[in-house]
Amino acid sequence: MTLRLRSYGWLWTLTAFAAGLISTGMWYASAQAWNRYLTNSFVAGFTVYEELRTGMAPPPGILITPIPAAAAALAETGEFQQMSGFSDRRFVTNLSILTDSSAPLSGRELTLAVLSDQLVYPVSDIVSGSDQTGPEKMGNLTRLLATYCSEPILIAQYGRGVWKQIDGTDIWGCKAAPVDLRLPAILLGVVALAALLTSVGNVSDNFTRFAQALGDRKRRGGPQSYDADGPEELRDIVAAVNDHLEAERAQLEKRAIVLSGVSHDLGTPATRVRLRAALIDDAELREKLEADVDQMTGMIESVLTYTRSELSVEEPRPISLTSLVEALVADYQDMDRPVLLKAVEPVAVKGAPSVFMSRRGHGSLPETRRILVMGRPISLKRALTNLIDNALKYGRRAEVALETDAQTATIIVEDKGTDMSVEDIEALLAPFQRGSNTGSSDGFGLGLTIASTVAEQHGGTLSFEAGDQGLRARLQITRQ
Repeated sequence: MTLRLRSYGWLWTLTAFAAGLISTGMWYASAQAWNRYLTNSFVAGFTVYEELRTGMAPPPGILITPIPAAAAALAETGEFQQMSGFSDRRFVTNLSILTDSSAPLSGRELTLAVLSDQLVYPVSDIVSGSDQTGPEKMGNLTRLLATYCSEPILIAQYGRGVWKQIDGTDIWGCKAAPVDLRLPAILLGVVALAALLTSVGNVSDNFTRFAQALGDRKRRGGPQSYDADGPEELRDIVAAVNDHLEAERAQLEKRAIVLSGVSHDLGTPATRVRLRAALIDDAELREKLEADVDQMTGMIESVLTYTRSELSVEEPRPISLTSLVEALVADYQDMDRPVLLKAVEPVAVKGAPSVFMSRRGHGSLPETRRILVMGRPISLKRALTNLIDNALKYGRRAEVALETDAQTATIIVEDKGTDMSVEDIEALLAPFQRGSNTGSSDGFGLGLTIASTVAEQHGGTLSFEAGDQGLRARLQITRQ
């Protein structure tokens, strides 16, 4: 089931609100339960102190019993670990509670030893609290015991009275502690947040992936139609794009069919005109008629070439741009055309300093390194051919060079001797626009248009700039 973005928004909002409400409720309930638990432990300690002082009955959950004489003798010497039944409680916390710090001789009234199997309790703050009474200090002690998950047993002597064992683990022990839901509350909030961010990211990624696919369509090609998962709005966008692509493809195919039909239909009368022209005795007239026929058929083929370049029927693939340029320049040189390939300047690399030398070493990358691109080799060769032909048409010779960086590769074609300006050559980018030497050169004004279209199909541009002795064309394409 697909939802609209508004429904996703409501779902995310309600989920966040519910998760926050549940987490807050768990945290609040756990905090209240722990406050009650600690308060009960404090009250129990207060009551224990009064029982030791006055002999009143202890509250439920607390067991206070005198210890045997042998154990009391060990307690007097502080050897609590040697007492029978406490051999497993190796950790002893000793403290004394004074009810009146202003009377040190009579104020030392309660001596305590906390026996535990896990830890020694930090009771320094309780002992040093001079502004607290004896019962408050005892309550703070039992409250402190409750904050740790342990099962402590207290051995206490009030004044010079009898040593007693105090077992209050049913009140301040680990088993009596409430379940702490604060960590699960935090985890619930984190999990809910992660789920919401994941859902938002997935919806956003659906739009991003579709946008990237459309952006790379010209350069990398793409399917006849797109499919996308996500909200209903994205599906509507995909459907509209598919309809547009279908209509554009149908229009271009129709144009190609019409031009192909015209070319085919013109072939028969053109052949008849050529045969009839061969029967003309006047050589000059015969040559003019044959030239007109050739120009007519060449114009149709040129328009068909431009239409095929718009259709982008060639699938892009990894190619070596260096090899393609070298092979094309070699073809021109085989035909004795003045086309040169400028050598790639080696890239200097500075080495790291050495402990044996004060100077840095220098090196260079090999000149034969290859420039790899994702492209359409036939289209690129056609575009480069048009640029070289254009340079030869308006200048004495053409010089080809390659430049590259991490993102782009640029083919540079520079002519020598042209008197055209950058504005003049840029005006020829429009279809069927020809230069001032129309009468002395072949062509139909589509060469630069095709080269510009090929550059756009590869995610780049075709631009011109003034060179040393003429004009410099820069065909830039994206490498990946």
